[in-house]
Amino acid sequence: MNESVMDGQLLKKLITNGSIKLKQDMDRINQLNVFPVPDGDTGSNMAATMSAGVKALEKVEDPSIGKVAKLLARGMLMGARGNSGVILSQLFSGMANGLKGHDTVGLAEFSHALRQGVEQAYQAVINPVEGTMLTVAREGADRALSIAEDCDNFEQLFELYLEELNQSLERTPDLLPILKEVGVIDSGGAGYIDVVIGMYDALKGNIYKDKQEVKPLPSTFYQGIDLNEVHGGRDYGYCTEFIMQIQKMDEFSQHDFIDMITPLGDSLVVVQDENILKVHIHTKTPGDALNLAQHFGFFINLKIENMMLQHTEVMMHSPNEHEGEFNCGHDHDHVVAPRIKKKYAIIAVVNGDGLKDTFIEMGVDYIVEGGQTMNPSIEDFVHACEEISAENIIIIPNNKNVLLSAQTAAKLIEGKNVSVLAAKTIAQGYASLTMFDATQDINQNLKDMEAHIKRVKTGEVTYAIRTSKNNGIAIEKDDFLGIFDDHVVVSHKDREAAVKTLISHMLEEPSEIITLMVGSGVPEEEVGHITEMINQNHALEIEVIQGGQDIYSYIISVE
Repeated sequence: MNESVMDGQLLKKLITNGSIKLKQDMDRINQLNVFPVPDGDTGSNMAATMSAGVKALEKVEDPSIGKVAKLLARGMLMGARGNSGVILSQLFSGMANGLKGHDTVGLAEFSHALRQGVEQAYQAVINPVEGTMLTVAREGADRALSIAEDCDNFEQLFELYLEELNQSLERTPDLLPILKEVGVIDSGGAGYIDVVIGMYDALKGNIYKDKQEVKPLPSTFYQGIDLNEVHGGRDYGYCTEFIMQIQKMDEFSQHDFIDMITPLGDSLVVVQDENILKVHIHTKTPGDALNLAQHFGFFINLKIENMMLQHTEVMMHSPNEHEGEFNCGHDHDHVVAPRIKKKYAIIAVVNGDGLKDTFIEMGVDYIVEGGQTMNPSIEDFVHACEEISAENIIIIPNNKNVLLSAQTAAKLIEGKNVSVLAAKTIAQGYASLTMFDATQDINQNLKDMEAHIKRVKTGEVTYAIRTSKNNGIAIEKDDFLGIFDDHVVVSHKDREAAVKTLISHMLEEPSEIITLMVGSGVPEEEVGHITEMINQNHALEIEVIQGGQDIYSYIISVE
């Protein structure tokens, strides 16, 4: 296909083929795993994100590449799962911005749009990590830009673009030491390359057949890991929003404006559409934010709200145990509070019936089913926020791979103050709930909960899916692994021995409370032996929760 011009329908064909290619290869992507454990899902998350974008284009016949790209980006954003899915959606969202207003584009314009996608993806990650999908996409886009003028058609451009992407992927272990130690390449970068391979094949006339539906993987499936870390922010007292018209466009830079306003607060969103600027920020000094903005134009409207709010208790709607006999018409896949106007509501991502019950007892209003192997989408979080009638919502992701999806969803919610607590493990989320105080304002609650998270040690016990080496520890397939704050500290054939060794590592420093969240299939006798060992060797409070979670036989919290 010697195309030198791309319209919307050609882009649709390429994207659809790229999505199918990723789905066909997602099992391999899932296995590009730093930890040899069944707890990642990069390939599945990226495939689900691409599928959501393709679904948004199913009935689109518009020839305009700008309009098709915009619909693609919106579909991917709402369907994005996990950090890898969100970053992938941002690559295509930025590309869509670069294609905005175009009915067709040539090679150079398309290459510039690729680079714009990279810039937007980097901005979406607070602390970008090199040696990941970001690096691969950036180096590939830079190559495309440098050769676009010398290429005759898109097939030739994609051939050279793909060549650079593959070379960049091979270099990722040199940039990220953990990849080199384990002997794998970055899973996110590999997934992105699959999409580009599918697009390239479509240009050559090789159209795939879509035979596979992307679903959350079963807990027995071993999957990949997402290495893009995202960190939470601080707490501020006034929710400040304004829309303004920029008067001197030649003097205004969105990037410089963000640099100037960032020190004033958090939860910052800055969106520019030609000469219109929309800003959202949580700040203790809203006057300073407004004074800064007013240097560049005049306000069309603005809103400032004090986030000094109180929490009120509500009755929980529980699933009907006899649903087969009587269907009340409610969605029992989630536990959700009735639509009574509240000051506070808490959403948590949890897997395991026992853990769900525990989080509800601790005051959570809405449970989003998920965790490892089942990362919720941005749309799942948006739906949860819409279901809850509350002025202030706190989302507790309980997983580092869910954090970015939650943060992105929070920016899409209007009319409610949505905050995301940077809890990256179930242990952190559980401990944070002990600090929630309904009589405190939202800022103080977030501050106390975030401070408590930093004092929590997290331990996890699962099994190895392959022979490997990690953190200097030799690992055999089917060994039980003890993971302490993201580091493998023990590999053992016997699960009870692995748990005891892990706990010994976690209790090397004086502690007060240890909580054992016991997974499905663990015998009571084994739990009894472990608690007996703790009592004999340590003077601290022990709490046992029958969590019923998959994958992890034990999740351990030490405070």
